[in-house]
Amino acid sequence: MAKEWVLNSVMNRFQLNFKRNVGPTSESIRKCSPKDVEEWRTFYYKNVRPKKHIDKLGKILYKTIKTAIKEEIDEITEKDCINYMHNLVINRTYDGYDTEIKMVRDNLEKDLGVKIEEASDEWDRLLNVDFFIKVNSKFIGLQIKPAGPDTLLQIKKEHTQQKETHKKFTEKYGGKVFYIYSIKDGDKKKLENPEVIEEIKEEIKRLS
Repeated sequence: MAKEWVLNSVMNRFQLNFKRNVGPTSESIRKCSPKDVEEWRTFYYKNVRPKKHIDKLGKILYKTIKTAIKEEIDEITEKDCINYMHNLVINRTYDGYDTEIKMVRDNLEKDLGVKIEEASDEWDRLLNVDFFIKVNSKFIGLQIKPAGPDTLLQIKKEHTQQKETHKKFTEKYGGKVFYIYSIKDGDKKKLENPEVIEEIKEEIKRLS
């Protein structure tokens, strides 16, 4: 059993990565608009949750693993758990944010020729919408997902599970929600599903 899988599974199961524990990471990193991960790290520990709090969550994760599924994870150390929690709230949140911003600036706005704005924390949490395009009085939703060969299938499965929230967005705001799959191409990001550009253009045209 992969150590990463154990850490991730137990963390999700016991909701240690929920907003009430690690704070509003998506909203906070957008408020910070960091230039690099160190700026985000400093901002997070100062304004969202202190470093000792994440240490505590890591220790809770460790204790939970050792008492709940001990026979499966004897190789996990407390240090693994602490490092994992810090990596989650700092590095992974930053990577996701950096991917979103680069994809919007370098690809979507350029290809679509429209202004793309960040969604509110409420839209992010309740409707699974990261960014939006305003067309007259209507809104088109965008959700950007960093993907790789080993994660794309799982991400697309999540998309299927989130169709109901996207349906609610369309019913309330008029426009569809589009998934943007971002993959690495050397040091750059590119669309895994470039056909979505034409689909969004058609939606903009429909709402205009």
